[in-house]
Amino acid sequence: MGTALVKLKIMPVNPSVDLEVIKEKAKEIIEKESDGIVNFEEEPVAFGLKAVIAGFAIDESKQIDPIQDEVAEIEDVNSAEVSDFRRAFG
Repeated sequence: MGTALVKLKIMPVNPSVDLEVIKEKAKEIIEKESDGIVNFEEEPVAFGLKAVIAGFAIDESKQIDPIQDEVAEIEDVNSAEVSDFRRAFG
């Protein structure tokens, strides 16, 4: 199978949550199942609230739902959803 590039949008419960803690815990979860490197971006949403966007590569044959569900269970995370999933070429 090929490799897929995934963007996972992680929403904190409120603007005062420490996003670095969420990134750290999400990185541990994602690295267990993915092909290594995880990149993070912060995306402004509204009223000071920022979403964390985790970008990583994963084998297409693996399920993304377990990663998404486990990240959503992190303390102070309201939700986690796949915002982009595409096949990598090259």
